[in-house]
Parts: sequence; C-alpha cells; structure tokens
Amino acid sequence: QAQLVESGGGLVQAGGSLRLSCAASGRTFSSDAMGWFRQAPGKEREFVAVKGKSAGRAYYADSVKGRFTISRDDAKNTMYLQMNSLKPEDTGVYYCAAGGYYSGGTYSANYWGQGTQVTVSS
Repeated sequence: QAQLVESGGGLVQAGGSLRLSCAASGRTFSSDAMGWFRQAPGKEREFVAVKGKSAGRAYYADSVKGRFTISRDDAKNTMYLQMNSLKPEDTGVYYCAAGGYYSGGTYSANYWGQGTQVTVSS
C-alpha cells in the first residue's frame, strides 16, 4: 500500500521561507506525476504545483509562480516544495499527491498524504 508523508510545515512570518518534503513508501513514483495541493480554512482544496516523471516539466498555480519551486529526488522517492516570499494567503494545510495525470491545468492524483500545516503570519 502506497503511503505519502509530508513534513516541514510550521509557522513563519510573511516574507519568510519553508521547505516541505513528501516521502513516499510502498511503491516508487519515478514514472508518475507528483504534486502539491493546499486547503485554506473555509476554502476548497486547490492545486499548487505538479512535476512530471523524472526530468519532466513543472507547472504552478498562478498564485505561487516565481515564489515556489517543486522538485523531486526519485532515488529517495521524495518530493519537495521550496516556498519563498511567503504571504499570509499561503496559509493552509498542504497535501502531497502522486500518481494520476496532469492535463490542461488540472491534476488528478491517485494518492494523497495527510497534510502538513503552514501558517504565515503578517
């Protein structure tokens, strides 16, 4: 059974940085897309970023372009999200996702982590 575990969330001031990690176990995702979603209080879960298999391209939500960077280390079966210049509106639970497909701006994942809280104070 595949499992995704996020880590690295926390409380940071606006303008600061955090690096989230997603460790996969139970199977490898080197041939699959992996990405991040987030859910702010009272809002629906939204797409943040996705990266295709191996050296595939990365795609980002407009709200995080230029500030967030998604990367993967397939040898470690781990994905990362480097978040810089954080804003209070980036606050939410961040979820790791894997498998599925990405097309036309939509990422439909098959596997999900439990989430890690990111809070950005103003």
